[in-house]
Amino acid sequence: MKVIGGGFGRTGTMSQKAALEQLGAGPCLHMIDVLREPSLAAPWKAAVAGERVDWREALDGWGSTIDWPACAYWEEHAETFPDALVLLSVRDPEAWYRSCLSTIFEAKEMAGRGELAGNTESAPAGAVLEIINGIIWDGAFNGRFLDKAYAFEVFHRHIEDVKRKVPADRLLVFDVRQGWAPLCDFLGVAIPDEPFPHLNDTVAFRTMLGMPVAA
Repeated sequence: MKVIGGGFGRTGTMSQKAALEQLGAGPCLHMIDVLREPSLAAPWKAAVAGERVDWREALDGWGSTIDWPACAYWEEHAETFPDALVLLSVRDPEAWYRSCLSTIFEAKEMAGRGELAGNTESAPAGAVLEIINGIIWDGAFNGRFLDKAYAFEVFHRHIEDVKRKVPADRLLVFDVRQGWAPLCDFLGVAIPDEPFPHLNDTVAFRTMLGMPVAA
């Protein structure tokens, strides 16, 4: 394990997944991988249930993590892999909240009503929805994501918790708008001769899961 992702989803994590894999820190585990391969949900389901998880076994074969579900257990991962760097992705809170509402939260609501059919990606399997709800909506946000002030409090508290607990020489606080330079410097690799990836914005996410075009 080379890099542990500590930032919440909808902070440019799909772009960071692509970047990390391009820079040699892959394969990078992201929620999209669990969506595509529901068998990956087992250790996360166990973690939600409060069971002890052997993270070396669960993350065997992965070179990095980003996004949920892994970011919910970043601290355990940092202890399990003491030589791994920690990447804390951040974003303007207003933009982050709007993005969550229009993508992952609405997808969860549609799935709960049986209205999410999928498109280029399949709708989440039941086991995947279980960990999404357990880790994100009922877990991190305690069923209160629509309380914007509370969601902001959780978002900020998580960021400050990571910053407080991880030594500065092991941590990169990163906004994808910064592009390649800080990430490549952090990893000690050369900057690629191509633009930083820009993937999975709101329109792309909604298209991927067959959601109606946002008004």
